[in-house]
Amino acid sequence: MLAKITLSADSELIQKAREKAASEKMSLNDSFRKWLQQYVQSEQLADEYELIMNSLEYVRAGNTFTREEMNER
Repeated sequence: MLAKITLSADSELIQKAREKAASEKMSLNDSFRKWLQQYVQSEQLADEYELIMNSLEYVRAGNTFTREEMNER
């Protein structure tokens, strides 16, 4: 179910946003929904990254490497 919200912004900014959305063959509403999803997802991805990094804390290289050693192929 979609919920309605009210936002305030400069009218010139809104017009430019509408034009950009139209150039992408989207409505401003659709564009905002897409942005909102990405906004929420970016936080989730950051949380997932933290979990992965924490789960790998036990991994140790066991040595410090020179620049040449790190770039060996």
